[in-house]
Amino acid sequence: MRHCGLIISLLFIFSCAQKETTSVEEPDIFIVVLGIAQDAGYPQTGCNKSCCKPVWEGQVKPEKVISLGLVDKHNNKVYLFDATPDFKEQLHTLLDYLPFGDINSVGGIFLTHAHIGHYTGLMDLGREAMGANNVPVYAMPGMHSFLSKNGPWSQLVSLNNINIIPQKADSTIRLSKKILITPFLVPHRDEYSETVGYRINVNDKKALFIPDIDKWHKWQRDIVNEVKQVDYAFLDATFYSDKELPNRDMSEIPHPFVPETIDTFEDSPDSIKNRVIFIHFNHTNPLLHNGPEYQEVIDRGFNVGRAGSVYDLD
Repeated sequence: MRHCGLIISLLFIFSCAQKETTSVEEPDIFIVVLGIAQDAGYPQTGCNKSCCKPVWEGQVKPEKVISLGLVDKHNNKVYLFDATPDFKEQLHTLLDYLPFGDINSVGGIFLTHAHIGHYTGLMDLGREAMGANNVPVYAMPGMHSFLSKNGPWSQLVSLNNINIIPQKADSTIRLSKKILITPFLVPHRDEYSETVGYRINVNDKKALFIPDIDKWHKWQRDIVNEVKQVDYAFLDATFYSDKELPNRDMSEIPHPFVPETIDTFEDSPDSIKNRVIFIHFNHTNPLLHNGPEYQEVIDRGFNVGRAGSVYDLD
């Protein structure tokens, strides 16, 4: 498997692989992939088809919903990008990277939008669960309004389980001397809130996180130019092709098909392609497995995200 830049850590190679370790020490500031699946996870509820059956039968491991964790050992802080239905396990995993990690080490949760896989994990901070105290949640205006005005999320606000910190598109937030976070708008199905991606800056290293977007050509920015400016680009790869959901109109759930993204970078050198890490896989996506589509992506110079991968930012 190709690696993007300096990738060190515990790495799941594919669904039935063993966890690998390296002798290299973890850096002090890094991104860890906490999940790679689309909102509904893998396997998906009610799916008994060939894509999910091996997981139900215990032959293939399940995959958690896409989330990135940012670990700052300098300040004993962690940050999550999206709060997924797998929040409890993902938070536990993230805090384990700190020598003294607990809920007070959560410096913030950065939300991308109001689709089920990206914010519903906030419920674990509420009265029925942790009963957390003022966990910082960074949200855009539409997302802020959605959480504040709709139960049960509004109870998290009224009971001070979460402290919503307003964000503005393209306005940078400084988390520490080294860490800067910038949200930016992307086109997506915005039924309840706007949708953003994030740029994560640590000193001279940068990462891009875009788990959901309709199509690259609908965005006012050029994705190739955006990737050129970062070291790692975690990009929406929900579907490999338009054949994955034969009983649904896929124009109603647009995402860049993986070959479309690959073709967009056709004229780019391998040094640029190699920065792309595909994530956010639907349960039907063959990139969840080590098959010919997976190998094609690797051979073309791109990377397939795997839970547990660590990306150095220090």
